[in-house]
Amino acid sequence: MNKYILNNGIEMPCFGIGTFMIEPDDAEKSVEYALKNGYRMIDTANAYVNEKAVGRGIKKSGVSREDIFVSTKLWPSVYEDDNAVDKTLERLGLDYIDLLFLHQPTSNWKEGYKQLEKAYKEGKIKAIGISNFEGDYIEELLNICDVKPQVIQVEAHPYYTQDELRKITDKEDIRIMSWYPLGHGDRTLINEPVFTELAKKYNKTNPQIVLKWHIQMGFIVIPGTKNKDHILQNADIFDFDLTKEDMQVISRINKNKRYYIRTEEQLKQFKNWSPDFDNQK
Repeated sequence: MNKYILNNGIEMPCFGIGTFMIEPDDAEKSVEYALKNGYRMIDTANAYVNEKAVGRGIKKSGVSREDIFVSTKLWPSVYEDDNAVDKTLERLGLDYIDLLFLHQPTSNWKEGYKQLEKAYKEGKIKAIGISNFEGDYIEELLNICDVKPQVIQVEAHPYYTQDELRKITDKEDIRIMSWYPLGHGDRTLINEPVFTELAKKYNKTNPQIVLKWHIQMGFIVIPGTKNKDHILQNADIFDFDLTKEDMQVISRINKNKRYYIRTEEQLKQFKNWSPDFDNQK
């Protein structure tokens, strides 16, 4: 699969499997199956409460650790825990994490970012990420950080193409990783006539066309699924390229429509919500 070179020289696959909202047993099986079938990137998070399962899936796959790119995220409740990174490594059963994010820009995010910079300098993580740090948050972070982030994970899809954020990320050479890449499964988006026409043109499915659009936008994309057929189909997008004209037609359906809108009240709740990360299955 194609790889991107991050702003610190680290190579990162442009495509992987996400594990959001996947229960531990299914996450373990999905990760193992994906890796055995050519995937080389896995995305998880403290808050998904399946890091231990992801670690088991990695080991069961038989794929060498150095060939797998693992990304996970610190939850706000552990931003000020000096042992948060080590605990995350322990849950995953890994010696290092390829990409570690701050999951949300809660009021204590600066303490959390210091944790990431420290872990980065110590070699415990290979790249730094920020998740959902749009607008003023990313501007402030770039003004105060010692180590610039390599990746930002945000909602992105053909209905919400992150035009404003890309003005910053393109300038700073920060890669966008898309969550809700298929519009949270919205059939209206997936069945847009342009995708149906292109699916016929390239003998692909509509979701495959959307996922290919992400790649050609320069995004990192991590569709999540526990369905084995979907795992295989999602990855079958590297034997064709959308033309410049195809991409232009797709750009016309942008609606600046989000499927998830976070509130400041939710950010306050995120900081205080703390699942039993360590005793997960």
